Amino acid sequence: MKSWQKIILGIGLSLFSAILLTAAFPPYELWPLAFIALVPMIVAQYWLFPKSWSGLANALGVGGFFLFYMSLGGLIPFLVWLPIPVAIVAGIVGWRERVFNEKTHLRFFWLLGPIIWVGIEMIRGLVPFFGTWGFPAYTLYNQPWLIQPVSVFSIYGLDLLILVINYAIALGVLGALEKFNQQDGTRRFDHLPIRRISNIVGLITLGWIILSLFMFQPDEGAVRVAAIHPSVQVQDEEDASSLAVLFEASRMAAKRGARLIVWNEAALPFDPQTTHTQALQNLAAETEAYLSIGYAFMTDAGLRNESTLLSPAGEFLGVYGKDHPVLLSGETSITGGASYDPFMTEIGAIGTVICYDIEFTDTTRKVSQAGAEVIAVPSLDWPELASVHYTHMVFRAVENGVSMIKADIGFDSAIVDTHGRILSKVVTPKAGVMAILVADVPLRGGETLAMQWGDWMGWIALIGLGLFHASDLALAIRKPGDETEG
Repeated sequence: MKSWQKIILGIGLSLFSAILLTAAFPPYELWPLAFIALVPMIVAQYWLFPKSWSGLANALGVGGFFLFYMSLGGLIPFLVWLPIPVAIVAGIVGWRERVFNEKTHLRFFWLLGPIIWVGIEMIRGLVPFFGTWGFPAYTLYNQPWLIQPVSVFSIYGLDLLILVINYAIALGVLGALEKFNQQDGTRRFDHLPIRRISNIVGLITLGWIILSLFMFQPDEGAVRVAAIHPSVQVQDEEDASSLAVLFEASRMAAKRGARLIVWNEAALPFDPQTTHTQALQNLAAETEAYLSIGYAFMTDAGLRNESTLLSPAGEFLGVYGKDHPVLLSGETSITGGASYDPFMTEIGAIGTVICYDIEFTDTTRKVSQAGAEVIAVPSLDWPELASVHYTHMVFRAVENGVSMIKADIGFDSAIVDTHGRILSKVVTPKAGVMAILVADVPLRGGETLAMQWGDWMGWIALIGLGLFHASDLALAIRKPGDETEG
């Protein structure tokens, strides 16, 4: 095959990886593809592209995935253009990865790529603009039997496993290609202990599955909760018709036995502790339920994007301010981070996080560490995110061993238990559909290693990423004659 033909084929395989990975996510739901999606890209990177072009495989594969996955219909220019810097960074890293692997005789091949990937994910998870969007583990959101070790290793541990499997399969493919195409006599892959590496990865995968099945013992529901999916927005304090929709939906949820009823983010454009207060207190008393009320309004100091919990006795138990406002859209939250303490009630310790907070692992963890047994998630999504956003809550629930109730204005609402089972959901990206979700959820919290230790696997990968860059720099300045054969 001529060089230009290899490059064209490499471009095609790299883009094919982008398509496969995208298809593993909602709304396509082809989750098994996550375990093989990167194989074509890796083969192109190491077999088809010359070393100087090898980064193109990652640029097209990773950048193409973000192009497909993050297409938000032009809502935010930052996200529309995001795949370009992602492709540039992925290209540079992919090129240096191949250079490093060839200088070290590929002995770290099957582990280096996954560590680099997850290390970069860890950085993304710490940056307010990014969060955990696009993590391969999210493809498994509806496979609770497979994701339970996330409560030990966090989402970064599952991502590392998925990527190690991809690289191990790619190593086998590259070894087979080299074995049957030895015209130039080079041996880069088939001299590696591919069978031993495959066995190690297979045993790790089997161990993960066995551990997950052992841990997957769902608890019985202890309290009935509801998420109101109203599909209407209260415009101002005079908007009686929209407010009546929320009131009536709450009454219907209470008739079905709900003791905790969650309203969406910014459900009210005013502070319920000062406006329509008596009517809301009467509603709580009538329904004999705790009302988790999201509200947002502008002040001279900035936006107050908050949620409060109103008890059946008419008492406002406290305020939670959104911890991670969507900075890329200009959103602020002047009370964010003021308190993560749950509200203590007769039905349990009720915590709160708001919408974009579930893109980050830290906020739910802080609320869980403070003692929350169930967490309300008022949300106000964009319709373009409806098929993916609620899936992130599944992993926050498993990581911390807490049930979570996401109430969105009209796009994606869901109730998830402590093991990540979706007990009820409604996804209506076209809006205009009202729904009331009701389910019995267990009360449990503070029992997982991931909640106690945080993103420890992510930090290990980040350290590995730092060691890679340091080693790569050392090899780059080393004289050719100094290299030793291994």
